[in-house]
Amino acid sequence: MNYSNEQVMSGNPESMPFRLLGGWIEQPSDLQPELIGSVSADVIVVGAGFAGLSTALELTARGAKVIVIEQEFGGFGASGRNAGYLLGSMGIEFEMFAKRLGVERAKHFVNFYDEAVTYVEKRLAELGIDCDYNPSGIIRAVIDPSQEKWLRRSMRVGEELGSRTRFVDQAEMRARGIPPAFLFGSEQRGGTLNPGKYVSGLRRAAIQAGVKIYEKTPLLSYSEGPIITCKTARGSASAPIMVLTTNAFTPQLGLLRDKVAPIRVSAIETQQLSPKQLESLGWPGREGIITPHLMMESHRLTAHNTMVLTVKQLNYVYGSKTPNVPDHDAYAALAQTLCERHPTLKGLGIKHCWSGYVSVAYDFLPVVGSIGPHQNIIYAAGCTGHGLATQSLMGQLLAEKIKGVENPILSGLYHKTPSTLPEPFQWCVFKTGFKAAAFYDRLTDRKALAAKKDS
Repeated sequence: MNYSNEQVMSGNPESMPFRLLGGWIEQPSDLQPELIGSVSADVIVVGAGFAGLSTALELTARGAKVIVIEQEFGGFGASGRNAGYLLGSMGIEFEMFAKRLGVERAKHFVNFYDEAVTYVEKRLAELGIDCDYNPSGIIRAVIDPSQEKWLRRSMRVGEELGSRTRFVDQAEMRARGIPPAFLFGSEQRGGTLNPGKYVSGLRRAAIQAGVKIYEKTPLLSYSEGPIITCKTARGSASAPIMVLTTNAFTPQLGLLRDKVAPIRVSAIETQQLSPKQLESLGWPGREGIITPHLMMESHRLTAHNTMVLTVKQLNYVYGSKTPNVPDHDAYAALAQTLCERHPTLKGLGIKHCWSGYVSVAYDFLPVVGSIGPHQNIIYAAGCTGHGLATQSLMGQLLAEKIKGVENPILSGLYHKTPSTLPEPFQWCVFKTGFKAAAFYDRLTDRKALAAKKDS
């Protein structure tokens, strides 16, 4: 059943069709068997998302025997739930990075984000993954003139850090048919894709390469030492090295609880647009659009002519938990945003909605390192909602490190991550911060609506 956005806004938002798996992916027909008995390998990778599958593929190409343990199936987590933006450094907060690290060190992080786009484009070709990639570029577009000062300042700082963006003025936006709610913005190379097809393509390539993937196999515990043994419900896996690519789920394993927190991000997808609705919308290039709100909006068209909107509201669950439950307030806020930004789509139904979790450090920087008495437990987290590109490249960087060659890009990411707060303080800080950000964003939205009425 589809629900119109008016029904959602005026009726009960809890009636919106919620999908446990997100909107891009289904459980694979070739679900890999659960781990039963004892197995061994050179490396155990925990988590079969972008980072885990990329790490497994890169290690296998370098001659390693790899086991992947996944609690559900490949792509079940954030990798199969995000907006599908192949986005480089424009997605980060340049000023925050520069103040936190200094200009020279911040340049390493900017380079990491931009190189990640190149890496994914290369891998799509090498692995023959058809994921509806549209290299249209990404536009960070303002909805009110009051955002211009921030946008231009961000572009200047980004340029100093090595980020390459270009300003797209209002005349060009209209000439390109960008929806008129988006006034002007900055643009960077990249584009949009179907993340479900992408992560499924990585999974398929890993299986074909000989990676042994055990699905429906949650990691229950592990023992440290020169050989690490991972315990599951019906078996165990042993290897000299373990790689944790579980991102937002990592704190539940008893690791990184002092470094990252899982933040819930939500999305809605509309029903398919009719030819008339597509014509009214314009947008022939189908560029991915993000906004400079404190809690960003993202707007994109899919290959099957639906529209996907994400974020607008964020949430944190007490104790760093990650329940797979609906976030009705977030879906209602996104439905309202759909009405406000795209008025020609009035009456367009909501096909379904979903939520997922991203891992966030207090400084919003990637978190990578190793722990254990033998430093043979390697972790990567802190994707902060930009993991499609960066966590894919992370696979190559970790594989190189494990095989004895540390890439300068990886070395440039090492830093001291601020410690998280204990509960209930962390819950209070996140809730207060999200409310303050929402209040500020509502002021911006009201200015934009008022300006539209006056014009």
